Amino acid sequence: MDIFELKEKVKNGYEVTREEAIEIYKSDYEKLTSAANELREYFCGNDFDICTIINAKSGKCSENCKFCAQSSHYKTRVKEYDLLDKETIVEDAVDKYNRGVPRFSMVASGKSLTEDDIEKICDITREIYKRAPGIRVCLSGGLISEKGFKKLKDAGIKRVHNNLETSRNYFKEICTTHSYDQKINTIKAAQASGMEICSGGLIGLGESFIDRIDMALELRDLNIKSVPVNLLNPVKNTPLENNEKLSMEEVNRTCATYRFILKDAFIRLAGGRALMDGFGKSAFRSGANATISGVLLTTEGPSIEEDIETLEKLNFNIKAV
Repeated sequence: MDIFELKEKVKNGYEVTREEAIEIYKSDYEKLTSAANELREYFCGNDFDICTIINAKSGKCSENCKFCAQSSHYKTRVKEYDLLDKETIVEDAVDKYNRGVPRFSMVASGKSLTEDDIEKICDITREIYKRAPGIRVCLSGGLISEKGFKKLKDAGIKRVHNNLETSRNYFKEICTTHSYDQKINTIKAAQASGMEICSGGLIGLGESFIDRIDMALELRDLNIKSVPVNLLNPVKNTPLENNEKLSMEEVNRTCATYRFILKDAFIRLAGGRALMDGFGKSAFRSGANATISGVLLTTEGPSIEEDIETLEKLNFNIKAV
């Protein structure tokens, strides 16, 4: 397989097959990352989608996802609190917007939001827009119903985050308290309400690179345009605490292969950036073109100012896309 010939086919509308994606992942590293970077430029230009998040509701989650510090199944000593008060969240959103980040997401732990939480988030969202009209507000809130999504959309939530986490085949090794189909049905309910979707997963869970490819193909079928790639940061007292960190080459091969599969998506470096060389700078030359900046739930990433400086040096245009 000639990766440069395949790159030209993708430019002309071709969708790579599963078998081709496996060969892409295993191809010459320099050629792979170069071709992926060219595809990124072709389909997305130098637009870069940077966002920040707030841990709006922490810990006490009923689900048993093996990677998660916020699961009540594991003794991780993570902070536990219910939904933060309105002013705390609004001030955080406005501060980050004023520092140059156009997208802000509230992240709430738990299987799903209560109706009361949804009403509070709607009120918070409306207040954020009053103080920062140009911002885009997103939400990660678990397995919400279509009715709940419609309320959130009416309040101004632009995009909903719900990670698939991994492939359908490997998901049962990671979580047993909810199903892969529940996640997909939640994504479809959000889409039916008119929401944009942000969905990706973690790498380094113990999955194979083929599992990563299978997840990307599922995301393509769901027409997802914002795809977080999280690198597992092993948390003490979780079942994955002894997993070895993936190499930067594996991170970049994953991002580059995703660019071939998800040609016009925003591939977003998310959790685990502190474990990446240069906070993942080389991934932004391997097909990735989005990131979460600052504090990443229970871990730290680079500061907003550091990220903006790096992205400007790489000639990216920061905008909400």
